[in-house]
Amino acid sequence: MKILIGGGGTGGHIYPALALARFAQAENSANDILFVGTEKGLENKIVPSAGFCLKTVPARGFQRNFKQFGLVVIDLINGLKQASRIINEFKPNVILGTGGYVAAPLVISGLLKRCPVVLHEQNALPGLVNRRLAPFVKRVCISFAETEKWLSRFSRVEYTGNPRATEVAKLTREAGCRHFGFDPKDKNILVYGGSRGALQLNRVITAYLKANLLPEGVNMIFVTGEIYYRNVSEELELLADRIKLYPYLEEMPEALAAADLAVTRSGATTLAEITALGVPALLVPSPNVVDNHQYYNARLLADTKAAIIIEEKDFAYRRLQQEVERILSEPNLLENMKKNSKRMGVTDAAERLYQCLQEVAS
Repeated sequence: MKILIGGGGTGGHIYPALALARFAQAENSANDILFVGTEKGLENKIVPSAGFCLKTVPARGFQRNFKQFGLVVIDLINGLKQASRIINEFKPNVILGTGGYVAAPLVISGLLKRCPVVLHEQNALPGLVNRRLAPFVKRVCISFAETEKWLSRFSRVEYTGNPRATEVAKLTREAGCRHFGFDPKDKNILVYGGSRGALQLNRVITAYLKANLLPEGVNMIFVTGEIYYRNVSEELELLADRIKLYPYLEEMPEALAAADLAVTRSGATTLAEITALGVPALLVPSPNVVDNHQYYNARLLADTKAAIIIEEKDFAYRRLQQEVERILSEPNLLENMKKNSKRMGVTDAAERLYQCLQEVAS
């Protein structure tokens, strides 16, 4: 099967696609997979380093500014032309769009050429591209059951979960602790702000650590994002051995496996990862995303008591101290959050999505 995958911009669109691609190759080494992205997106770095080929097309996000809107239209037209050429050359059996503005030229070109197209939506509230294109594709695969209510009634919806969960779910806590040199008897907190990092998250965690508020017997893995790492490391200076500071972490599955509590944004792929392992979470939704979709994601976990939401305007190091101490000091609360989180995970998501692609392709 020849699978053409379009999506990118952030890790939330890339990592599910890579998880699906790796699963497809493991199922059948004859499967041929090609990614389509942009030159400026994270995919331009992550996809080739994962061993997959990437073709690029021009694309940019929707802008309300008239001048910028003109550039969006120009890039879309050029993107459609290049995507059309890629489809003609690759001759895919199926096209998978994983969201983001980069997916639009590929998915639209695929529909115009009558190629079988499947969309994968990671967020509880679907993105604009997926909402508009959903009625016209063969299948829309969703990560949360609640997503279906936001889609057109003419859409053919299938609940698959997020493929990233499949990769993360394989690891044990013991393996995660061993990877970071932590004593399994200790508690571990994982802090990360998504693939690019989060400024306010970093500021609060830095203040928390400088005030020496991390409880005894608790370790921390703190992933700042590459653009923030230097400032954070300089401000914290010498760190105790129980605090691991990283700009970016390839071994995120191991970090998640080791974690007893995650303090993080609520991007869809992040939530797929933590629910696959049943990691309790303090979620700080980004207020800077389109349609406030991170809040909708976080609300699903908070409503099932798998996580606690702290809005960014309320996120301060004293509030963090209170919540961390309360959660880690109440074994029943921690265990219930873990069970509720695990109940939401879809650990066979990659297989479900792969089977959907096979059905559509045939």
